[in-house]
Amino acid sequence: MRSPVAAAILLAAIPFIALPALAEDVAPGTKFEIRPDALPKPYATDAVANSAGPVARTDAMRPQVPKGMTATLFASGLSGPREMLVLPDRSILVSEPEAGRISRLVAPSPPARARAMPFLTGLDGPYGMTLRRDALYVADLDGLWRVPYTAGDAKAQAKPQRITPDGAFDGGRGHASRNVIWDPASDRFFVAIGSRSNIAEEPAPRATIQAFAADGSGGRTYASGLRNPVGLALQPGTGKLYTVVNERDGLGNGLVPDYLTAVQEGGFYGWPYAYIGQNPQPDLADKQPELVKKAIVPDLLFESHSAPLDLVFYDGSMFPDWRGDALVTLHGSWNRADPIGYMVVRVPFRDGKPAGGYEALATGFRLNRGAGAARVWGRPAGIAVLPDGSILVSDDEGGTIWRIAKGG
Repeated sequence: MRSPVAAAILLAAIPFIALPALAEDVAPGTKFEIRPDALPKPYATDAVANSAGPVARTDAMRPQVPKGMTATLFASGLSGPREMLVLPDRSILVSEPEAGRISRLVAPSPPARARAMPFLTGLDGPYGMTLRRDALYVADLDGLWRVPYTAGDAKAQAKPQRITPDGAFDGGRGHASRNVIWDPASDRFFVAIGSRSNIAEEPAPRATIQAFAADGSGGRTYASGLRNPVGLALQPGTGKLYTVVNERDGLGNGLVPDYLTAVQEGGFYGWPYAYIGQNPQPDLADKQPELVKKAIVPDLLFESHSAPLDLVFYDGSMFPDWRGDALVTLHGSWNRADPIGYMVVRVPFRDGKPAGGYEALATGFRLNRGAGAARVWGRPAGIAVLPDGSILVSDDEGGTIWRIAKGG
């Protein structure tokens, strides 16, 4: 029996791409559209705990990509890799939050396998990274840290110095990702900070994007009502800040859709009092009716519980048809009977805005389809574009990074 959310999902596959027998995930090219005017009612289905079961990866298990593209193993043996940052010397930094480490990856030339070496250690759950002039900035649970950087540095040449005040990030309870991006136009940092809980009233900085001056001072709420914003990106050409958000659990298979959206300064995005605009959250909406009226409808919805973690705007030359589109990693669900996510997707843009849907780009991380626990060998986490236009995708379940490029 189909989930009530099925009415809100339009699926259309491109010509079928044969997958190995092990890979029973959705086919690359499958298209999705989730409409905000066709959501199910709260509790239309039971909320279920249905976490993915990890499977040891074999050589036959690799991301499945459209015809004319290849997915090759770029790095392995990492500890829960998440965010990646391509440096001016073309090496790559990758955060390993649970290990408290930033590693540096160097490959002679793609598709050669990269070597990983520790670059910076000693931080508490380091996650997001960004460059500003002559320094690397790393966001962890305690704050934003500055490390002097010169192109070619094999490791950090000095101890990191925290530039934000004590308590600015509210510690490590609840959602623990702390992503950061520097906006050169305004010379300030944006930091994404998720909520402590699934759904409850919480003070800032939780469930917000915070803005800080270049020296770490002047922290203030840039946008709120964002349950767990993780990925951050500036749109080329416009400089608009975009984010992807993990919405709340517990309302059923079809609620609440996760989303990608441009972030309006001063904007309120619903959490915890409403969702996807002015849809009221049971038992909470009446506490802040004026805020509910202000709740913004996000620009692009993903299937509920897909868990988007990272996004990047494609500006490379290898796939010219993608230029200006957003690429997003979907980490995968735990709170629906029919698991979803576990893939990388492309969000087409038109006239500077999402065109209305998204399509699967890299799948195959999941080995079974349908209801029941997902069996997965990998879960997409971070994404980056290399100078040659190919794509890197980190997998925090299998400790791998994959390179997606043109090829047979």
